Amino acid sequence: MSEKIRLQKFLAECAVASRRGAEELIAQGRVKVNGKVAILGTKVDPKHDKIMVSGKRIVNKEAKMYIMLHKPRGFVTTMNDEQERKCVADLVADAGVRLHPVGRLDKNSEGLLFMTNDGEFTNFLTHPSRHVSKVYRVTVREAVKEEQLDKMRTGIMIDGIMTLPCDADVIQKEEGRTVLRMVLYEGRNREIRKMCESLGLTVIRLKRTEIAGIKLGMLPQGRWRELTEKEVRKLMSVSISKGEQE
Repeated sequence: MSEKIRLQKFLAECAVASRRGAEELIAQGRVKVNGKVAILGTKVDPKHDKIMVSGKRIVNKEAKMYIMLHKPRGFVTTMNDEQERKCVADLVADAGVRLHPVGRLDKNSEGLLFMTNDGEFTNFLTHPSRHVSKVYRVTVREAVKEEQLDKMRTGIMIDGIMTLPCDADVIQKEEGRTVLRMVLYEGRNREIRKMCESLGLTVIRLKRTEIAGIKLGMLPQGRWRELTEKEVRKLMSVSISKGEQE
């Protein structure tokens, strides 16, 4: 558990104000800790407490932060875009610290996206030698045959490289619409869309629902939440390279 420190010391460390200035902000009732107005003498746990000054969240820029975002369709997975398209950075502007995406989801895809300011965490999860499971709910326009599923499960040649075997099953079908559950173990660009295209299937919706056992759950579109310490530990422990697994 993190050690608690005086609130004015934390605010000074975050360059919000000097300690004397921080005390004045607290006395004026402009500082809240976990939704409650702070008082002089308040101590905080910088790693777990939510600290706001005049409605703006304050985070120590040197502290590591790990979040999950429910990315909506129409947003690109970058922190800025020369074409002025909507970026995921816009959705996490209130995090109080600059974050970068862990991996990617293309503009027309939605669902679970991790973001952090920890480069080691990012490299660990995205390194090509690792095979982190990612679960997708994929809706296609056509009926899907068993032989098409078998091809997905064994691998498909895309851009001159065979895809790794994946899990693929039909979970819902009706006239003009089939829903698949697909589990991938690699992170190639637009892989599911290219796989489906090669099999004559038209993707009309693609949503990532889970990464390495961490589920999106009921998090609303466009919203984010911090990962728990337990979730971060799980991500760092389950993403073992294929060679180590075997």
